[in-house]
Amino acid sequence: QVQLVESGGGLVQAGGSLRLSCVASGSIFSINGMGWYRQVPGKQRELVASITSGGITNYADSVKGRFTISRDNAKNTVYLQMNSLKPEDTCVYYCYAEVRGQYQSVWMRYWGKGTLVTVSS
Repeated sequence: QVQLVESGGGLVQAGGSLRLSCVASGSIFSINGMGWYRQVPGKQRELVASITSGGITNYADSVKGRFTISRDNAKNTVYLQMNSLKPEDTCVYYCYAEVRGQYQSVWMRYWGKGTLVTVSS
């Protein structure tokens, strides 16, 4: 089994910053892509940022220049540094990891349970 646990969410004023972290643990052989999605209740989950095992990143247009994704492969951890936050960034943020488990030959995507980010105006 693989577990992903997010941390770092909270309440911040517009213009402020937060740093989200997500740690993957369990029966892990290797991790490929990692990233963050966000979802407002009643709306579709949208990709915020992703990063490959080699460090190639991808961002939603709405966060380019404000958010930075990074990862520490030795710690199985992905980060999302969020600067210049706006009220419209208020969401539950979910991390994911594409994992090949021990003694497995397939890759599976695992999800965290989410962390709430609230940006006040």
